[in-house]
Amino acid sequence: MEWPSYLDEYEKLVIRMTTPRVMIDNAVCSNATRVMIDSARKHGILLEAVQVLTDLNLSIKKAYISSDGQWFMDVFHVTDLNGNKLTDDNVINYIEQSLGTIHYTRSRSIEGLTAFELTGTDRVGLLSELFAVLADLQCNVVESKVWTHNGRIASLIYVKDCDSGSPIEDSQKIDRIEARLRNVLKGDNDIRSAKTCISMAATHTERRLHQMMFADRDYERKVIIRTRDDSPVVLVQNCLERGYSVVNIQCKDRTKLLFDVVCTLTDMQYVVFHATVNTAADRAYMEFFIKHTDGTPISSEAEKERVILCLQASIERRASQGVRLELCTTDRPGLLADVTRTFRENGLNVTRAEISTTRDTALNVFYVTDASGNPADPKIIESVRQKIGLNNLKVKELPLIYHQKAEEKDEPTVGVGGAMLSLGSLVRRNLYNLGLIRSYS
Repeated sequence: MEWPSYLDEYEKLVIRMTTPRVMIDNAVCSNATRVMIDSARKHGILLEAVQVLTDLNLSIKKAYISSDGQWFMDVFHVTDLNGNKLTDDNVINYIEQSLGTIHYTRSRSIEGLTAFELTGTDRVGLLSELFAVLADLQCNVVESKVWTHNGRIASLIYVKDCDSGSPIEDSQKIDRIEARLRNVLKGDNDIRSAKTCISMAATHTERRLHQMMFADRDYERKVIIRTRDDSPVVLVQNCLERGYSVVNIQCKDRTKLLFDVVCTLTDMQYVVFHATVNTAADRAYMEFFIKHTDGTPISSEAEKERVILCLQASIERRASQGVRLELCTTDRPGLLADVTRTFRENGLNVTRAEISTTRDTALNVFYVTDASGNPADPKIIESVRQKIGLNNLKVKELPLIYHQKAEEKDEPTVGVGGAMLSLGSLVRRNLYNLGLIRSYS
């Protein structure tokens, strides 16, 4: 490595010591690739490491975390979503590069777009109304993520001007868009809590959604949709002799589960000093030894209860309810307004959505239920598909999470990242979208 001339030997030593070291090994485990990271410790470094892996939709089969003193070490056993080891050099190089620079890089933001943040009370047809307003105001939705939980909705919507294809920078037009969206969110009975604003932070989109719903206090609101039988179990105890609080979680395994939990702990200003993550069949088992950033454990029963509620909410927000519909078609102005209007007119409620555009192609995922939160009638789904286009809108059943009997006892079989096949989930496609390879075929 060539050093800048202005650095003295001490500064070079500090850089060497604090730069994360990444080792990727395919020989140790028979059914996974081992990713090891060691680095100087700082608040949030675990989240940044997990974020790199989950952004590639890798399945984390097990993990060990330790960061006593001033040093941090993580070991992740990962596969692709088909349960295979990582053999693509593009993927391995990207992981090494990204994890090796997590101290110094900011979250990737979407350039050339205007981002709106929305929170409010969820209701059937709300998403249709929001997209209709944006279409009417000549805003082309390029990217968006929509989450619903406990009767609340949070969304980040990235738009550009339909005519110019540029970000919307006219302050008067932005004010008009915000006002129209806020009126839709308010409806007839949500005057106090509906919020719209321009997103100014370069925060990771899914982390920002967690922050928005946390600020909206979705974790303490009365559940409107019936509670599912597979609700996560969260226990919090204090380990007084070591000065830690211990968090144990058991829940259904799914994609990006570890990210959601670590994201919430980090944003609640807790530091994970030790952790183990394990899975069996379709269940995930996680144990975290945590302290406040000031080094103290959880101090009261009220705080314990708040941690439990917040972690349960973080797990449930992304849990997929309903039928998964994938829309792949040529993008055009008003497409989302038309599609979601068809959902609304047929009594379908969107519980989660992921909107993306690659060149001129819309790649959208919707999870839909009936108006009461129950499974949608298959006949209604088929009717909607016929109206939108059978070749454009397809039903994707949620497959069982990847499971293969381990060859060794210390190698559990299911990734905390899950193995739910999804639109754009292949690692090469992710690298393609990041501009790191020319083709994902």
